Amino acid sequence: MPSPSTSTATLRPDIAGSFTEFDLEANMGGFIATRVFSLIEGLAAQSGSFGKIPIEQLLQQRDTKRAPGSGYSRGEWKFETATYATEEHGAEEPVDDREVKMYADYFDVEVICALRARSAVMINAEQRVADAVFNTTTWSGGALTTAVTNEWDDAPNATPITDVEAAVQKVYDGSGLWANALVINRKVFRNLRNCDQVIERINSSGAGSPSKPSDVTEAMLAAVFDLPNIIVAGGSKNTAKEGQAATPGQIWSGEYAMVCVVANSNDMRQPCIGRTFHWSADGSSITGTVETYRDETIRGDVVRIRHDVDELLLYAQAGHLLSNITT
Repeated sequence: MPSPSTSTATLRPDIAGSFTEFDLEANMGGFIATRVFSLIEGLAAQSGSFGKIPIEQLLQQRDTKRAPGSGYSRGEWKFETATYATEEHGAEEPVDDREVKMYADYFDVEVICALRARSAVMINAEQRVADAVFNTTTWSGGALTTAVTNEWDDAPNATPITDVEAAVQKVYDGSGLWANALVINRKVFRNLRNCDQVIERINSSGAGSPSKPSDVTEAMLAAVFDLPNIIVAGGSKNTAKEGQAATPGQIWSGEYAMVCVVANSNDMRQPCIGRTFHWSADGSSITGTVETYRDETIRGDVVRIRHDVDELLLYAQAGHLLSNITT
């Protein structure tokens, strides 16, 4: 449908500034989507193509010996064409003039509405990446997935170090890349802190003798598993339908753990499990652009949060999915 060349919506950085506390809560709660599918910014267009180097081309060997008077060996390599197409995601909340005045002594209605809209957008972004990573259709067969024998909430019998190391080796065998991350939800993290095998490794490494589970940190687990990134998802959602009693649930399932390669730069040549493409030319912000506009039919303002993204799985071989993690 036609739209004005200049938006009638007003950007609201003042409301965005009120998100400071919420950002901290979201971070502590564990929104990890852009840590697992690292961010690509500065896209020239909303959709486009890019070169994706096949795994088998990355480590290709060739003869490098040169005889006097002859040329050097010249390599040839191929790349695959992959595409991205960002989609706009957004949510709105009406801010009724009367309610603003009724509840002014209790809270800022406008800010609360903006928080609700932003939460809806960011939870969905988190869910899309979680669904892509903890996916038994993408990761199927012995080369890409393993069901662990003893669940990690079985503290005396669980062997998470053995399980993760086997997965690391599988990633290397399939891609020639060494995994650098373990992706789990916070319930699984809390279970790992009680596992006898984990506690024994921490004690024997000289990293300390934890007297209680809370003494075990993500940094300790990184040393235990010999992986620089222990990515713990803590984000929650309400799984009940609107109008029903709340049923909190984890966005990232406790049934799975992913051992994988994540990127530590925005260089597209760096192979990794996946990327988040963000197109900002239309005013999008990865954490949600805040806008308001007037709607006299409801005698109030409307707060809108939006962003324009595409989350792409790039190399399935750069990950190994572990299942049967929690009883």
